[in-house]
Amino acid sequence: MARFFTLAALLSCALRAETVLVLPFANHSAAANLDWIGESIAETVGDALASQGLLVLDREDRLEGYRRESLRPTGELTHASVIKIGQSLDASIVIYGEYEQQPAADAKGASKGSLRIAGRVLDLKRIHQSPAFSQFGALEELPSMEVQLGWESLRQIEPNTPITREEFALLHPPVRLDAMESYARGLLSASPEQRHRFFTQAARLDDKFSQPRFHLGKAAWEQKDYKTAATWFERVARGDSHYYQAQFFLGLCRYYAGDAAAAAQAFQLVADAVPLNEVYNNLGAAEVRRNDLPAAIAAFRKAIEGDEADPDYHFNLGYALWRSKDFEGAVASLRAAVERDANDSDATTLLARALKQDGPRPGDPRSEGRQRVKTNFEEFAYRQLQAELAARKE
Repeated sequence: MARFFTLAALLSCALRAETVLVLPFANHSAAANLDWIGESIAETVGDALASQGLLVLDREDRLEGYRRESLRPTGELTHASVIKIGQSLDASIVIYGEYEQQPAADAKGASKGSLRIAGRVLDLKRIHQSPAFSQFGALEELPSMEVQLGWESLRQIEPNTPITREEFALLHPPVRLDAMESYARGLLSASPEQRHRFFTQAARLDDKFSQPRFHLGKAAWEQKDYKTAATWFERVARGDSHYYQAQFFLGLCRYYAGDAAAAAQAFQLVADAVPLNEVYNNLGAAEVRRNDLPAAIAAFRKAIEGDEADPDYHFNLGYALWRSKDFEGAVASLRAAVERDANDSDATTLLARALKQDGPRPGDPRSEGRQRVKTNFEEFAYRQLQAELAARKE
């Protein structure tokens, strides 16, 4: 049986699942224009570990850690600062390191020189740091080296992992170096225009590179350009750590564009993997638009099962029951919505109509499109709780 959770329940657990923080590697080269490499390493290693099921804090969390400790995101960290950032974010494991460029032996050659990268895994719970693991190769081989760093990190965190180095590399094919550079520079850019230009360039340079597509989709979503956002979200690869988040927002884009069937399909895909209350709520909203009221009612009930405190879930269920002319059920749900939000005028009005058994009328704008959707998506919190529950059973 599926389980549904509120964010409050996720955060109230006594145990905390182990979380991983990957920091940008420090540039020990003389060339400041290679600072993007540190960001690229952090992104690639973090995405690779997340795709293996580890709980990896995202870039926004990482930046919040820098803010809390009043540290520059581009500055080199002391060992003490690494520990402080990890502790401030409740991370169990911190991955960090440095890299250094060495010039090509033949200045006239095509090579851009070589690169030596060293990484470390710091276990904050057990007060243990792994020996340094390193990669060395031509700068052009950076994408492959980053994948190998991801494998070495995984092996340090989970020594008994069944996946082999070769299998790991097949699951994470390296992208083009120029695409990776554009993506990293986009992450580091201060202006939205620069970020969009770099992300677009990265996506065009390598058609297999999924991460910039997600960021382009989010940027278009925030501008309410749902058509453009959908074209990017639907191209986020299944193996991408943002895949289900992309599908969630794709469902919202389809919903706002009026394609209820496609929206329901996207929300159902997410619900099967990440059964969050907000996902079932949006699935129900899409089913209302499709006029499949039994499916909508079932979805809204699942949302309420996970979070009885949210008035929107009760309103949506009451609205669907009212539309199906189950006035007794509608009254109970709409009363629950008003009890939780006395200022909800729509719920109060609809409750009055349900009490009078005054059902929907064809062509009445007050009867159409009243369902409410959610735009939050708490996948990390859900997976954290799943990991905690699994740990308790061991």
